[in-house]
Amino acid sequence: MNLNEWFDKGVTPQEYVSAMTKNQDNLMHVYNHFTLPEDQRFFEKIKEQKLRVIVLTEDWCGDAMLNIPILLKLSEQTNMEVRLLNRDENLELMDQYLTNGSSRAIPIFIFINEKGEEVAVWGPRAPELQQLVDNGRENLPSQDNPIFEEKQKEMILFLTKAYRENQELWSHVYNSIKSTLEK
Repeated sequence: MNLNEWFDKGVTPQEYVSAMTKNQDNLMHVYNHFTLPEDQRFFEKIKEQKLRVIVLTEDWCGDAMLNIPILLKLSEQTNMEVRLLNRDENLELMDQYLTNGSSRAIPIFIFINEKGEEVAVWGPRAPELQQLVDNGRENLPSQDNPIFEEKQKEMILFLTKAYRENQELWSHVYNSIKSTLEK
């Protein structure tokens, strides 16, 4: 399938959010509280490109919970159509966008033009958030340690709370997406 066909296969943001069984409240919290910066020149440039976005995601993903609402705010401001695909049901596409050549990390935002050509790819997280995640992982015990699962759950809860409440992280996500689109 080409990228236009993948886009057409996706669901609208409203359909995606309505069907969510995990992280819906947190995603909507970020959506309802995030405000785009005054960035009119950038918004106009994106509008002129008439971009569309394919999002590879899963509703259980904390990074998707944070990144998707920020993308949706940007898409509304710039008239970008967004379609979402569940990663696990679309591995043929996901495997073309592996992180570091091996990881099915999500979300992945594939920006395409009117012809369906890839213009830019972003994801799964902003560099500042990657550092936060890396720091958390460094402090985990080894996987064979009996308390590994407990400590990993604590780390995920910490990250989820930070993603939901720390608006500086939201700005990092926006700036990272913007930087990718300006290249």
